[in-house]
Amino acid sequence: MKILILNGPNLNLLGKREPEVYGSTTFADYFKELESKFEAVELTYFQSNIEGEIISKIQEVGFSYDGIVLNAASYTHTSVGIGDAVKAVETPVVEVHISNTHKREEFRHVSYISSGAKGVILGFGLQSYDLAIQSFL
Repeated sequence: MKILILNGPNLNLLGKREPEVYGSTTFADYFKELESKFEAVELTYFQSNIEGEIISKIQEVGFSYDGIVLNAASYTHTSVGIGDAVKAVETPVVEVHISNTHKREEFRHVSYISSGAKGVILGFGLQSYDLAIQSFL
């Protein structure tokens, strides 16, 4: 089984950025934990601050992988293009957010990803990724 974890803008700063919201663990450290926990799954990771690169990555793996775990971060609330890419591919996508976006600013309550996603997991910290991977097993 092949699953891509795809992170959007500013998630490269996990562990440093707003630790009261996102925690103090870097994603690189957490990814190692995921690889250990899901040894039977071929996990790959990609992060970009650039919308077009995220769309290109979805298109690249969207017909050959078994799943995509997507945290589009702030692009969730602004990118029709990423939402369209999710709808255009065959690979199922689980939308993930570290924080509960519905407890945050009102503009974060809207997702252009959700309507094309297999499901949405939010508000469980980094464990949201773990739950998303489990949904594919």
